[in-house]
Amino acid sequence: MPPSRSTPMTTTAGTFLVTEADEASAILRGVEDGQLHTLSSNPDLEPGQVVEATLTAEPPMEVTWTAEIAERRTIDREHVDLEPTRRSAEVAAEQAVGELERFERAGEGEVHVLTVGEEEIETAVEDVLDDEATIERAARLGAVRVEIRTGEDFLSVRYLPK
Repeated sequence: MPPSRSTPMTTTAGTFLVTEADEASAILRGVEDGQLHTLSSNPDLEPGQVVEATLTAEPPMEVTWTAEIAERRTIDREHVDLEPTRRSAEVAAEQAVGELERFERAGEGEVHVLTVGEEEIETAVEDVLDDEATIERAARLGAVRVEIRTGEDFLSVRYLPK
């Protein structure tokens, strides 16, 4: 009798964005690598949630995954009626329209300053609020809240920590 051969299970652990979910399955995208993982069942996940999880590929073909969820959260995103910080205004004043500058917040988190035309402010705010990349970036940075402040011709997108 030949010796038995066992294939080691493929696992991956990290932070994932739930991009799609229904009663039967869910699709997760790694926030670090962008890799998509289709779960063979849905452990009560909803699109837009961020999860810390360990995924295990299901044999024999390893095309679907099971998930052991360690933590789940949503990223709050809102446009607030507060003035951008002086630093954000100074950064925006030195940028051309369409440019983006990133810097660390005092303490934890990150700020992105995006200059846009004055007439594009509201559209830009909506785009940032609706963009999955905003959620992924927040998850990658360990943020639980994204706050958008607006100046005359720029956005200050603040990724705020736990």
